[in-house]
Amino acid sequence: MSEQIIGTPGQGEGAAGDLVKETTTQTFAQDVIEASRQVPILVDFWAPWCGPCRQLSPIIEKAVRDAKGTVRLVKMNIDEHPSVAGQLGIQSIPAVIAFVNGQPADGFVGALPEGQIKAFIERLAGPPAASDADRLVEEGEARLAGGDPATAAEAFATALQVEPQSVGAIVGLANCLLQSGEIERARETLAMLPPDAESDPRVSTIRAKLDLAVQTQSLGDAATLEAKIAGNPNDHQARFDLALLVNAQGDREAATDHLLEIMRRDRSWNEEGARKQLLQFFEAWGPTDEATLSGRRRLSSILFS
Repeated sequence: MSEQIIGTPGQGEGAAGDLVKETTTQTFAQDVIEASRQVPILVDFWAPWCGPCRQLSPIIEKAVRDAKGTVRLVKMNIDEHPSVAGQLGIQSIPAVIAFVNGQPADGFVGALPEGQIKAFIERLAGPPAASDADRLVEEGEARLAGGDPATAAEAFATALQVEPQSVGAIVGLANCLLQSGEIERARETLAMLPPDAESDPRVSTIRAKLDLAVQTQSLGDAATLEAKIAGNPNDHQARFDLALLVNAQGDREAATDHLLEIMRRDRSWNEEGARKQLLQFFEAWGPTDEATLSGRRRLSSILFS
């Protein structure tokens, strides 16, 4: 089959290092056959009139770019270049054929969801290697966890120079600024996030942290709030404010205690404000944090007792 497909090598429309490019009958040998001896090549056979092709295109292009060079994508318009698809026996599009070492190795037909396409790519090439930006983000996260936000910020900023839309770097830098008390700069940093990042749990976590930081800016000191509660244990607003304050100081267990105490005394206070605030804490702390796991268990015991 490969001898029929090869044709005359030529120049493709993209640079040799492009992860996504168009090919023609004349350049197919260079763009696919020869290139697949270095890295697996996915060939997307498509046509302008094909609705599922338009649906697949952005999904597979994103998956290939996310694979960070472990595979490349070559697109072929079968209306303009029908011979290769004919030689391969392609009867329905979109059709994706993977070439490895100069030969067809695997493929699929139809507009698959992103998860299946990523699994297809990993079967061919394995999981993507960590990029320089990923390694810098990991370094920044380790330094931030170690209590060094200044050095962590340097790592995140360097990661952004390598990969300007790195969600991990943007969120990490915002966390550094938040820990340094620069709430507005942290909010401005999050404006750098790409549009599709809002579903990332790291983004919802940092946004919840920012909201909490804004809430605690004008709460006063803990001693005053504790005195109010001592004088009136049913001063739920003082207890609520104290929960916010001690959480900002890092005492998550005490913050949980105060909100649960409000619920024990008056579950419906402020339209279930204590329960809603506790859920916001959980979001800010993250779903696997021990304070979140313990707090959810204690909340359930009150709600379902």
